[in-house]
Amino acid sequence: MARPVLAKRVVAQNRKARHEYFIEDTIEAGFMLMGPEVKSLRLGRGSVAEAFAGERDGELWLFNCFIPKYEAANHFNIEPRRARKLLLHRRQADRLLGAVQREGMTLVPLEIYFNERGLAKVLLGLARGKHKHDKREAEKTRDWGRERARLMREKG
Repeated sequence: MARPVLAKRVVAQNRKARHEYFIEDTIEAGFMLMGPEVKSLRLGRGSVAEAFAGERDGELWLFNCFIPKYEAANHFNIEPRRARKLLLHRRQADRLLGAVQREGMTLVPLEIYFNERGLAKVLLGLARGKHKHDKREAEKTRDWGRERARLMREKG
């Protein structure tokens, strides 16, 4: 009997990323985890709020991503904020590293989720930082959209 197709299940989101950065491009990447880390993520625990991706020894790594210890694994647990290697095709990694080095962009993890096959993935955003006036403009646009929707509901 075939397994039912599951939808993408988000474990952790970086909600501030779209407020702090212009997201130019997104890319899905796998990342290397140990057994207790996967179990902890399956329980819905983890955070990418202060995480970022960068280069180490010519490869992309995810730094400062918090995955808490899985209590049932006692002595097999590892450091919650350790660097985790990102799994990308060489061309993808080179393109991202080039954009970061040449254009001063940053790689921000937007969310960690389990895909349809049950594999843990991280959605990376190639981002450019926003200035204060950009954030104010986005807030004005959002507020006006909300106000316009309210007015339309009242009228019609």
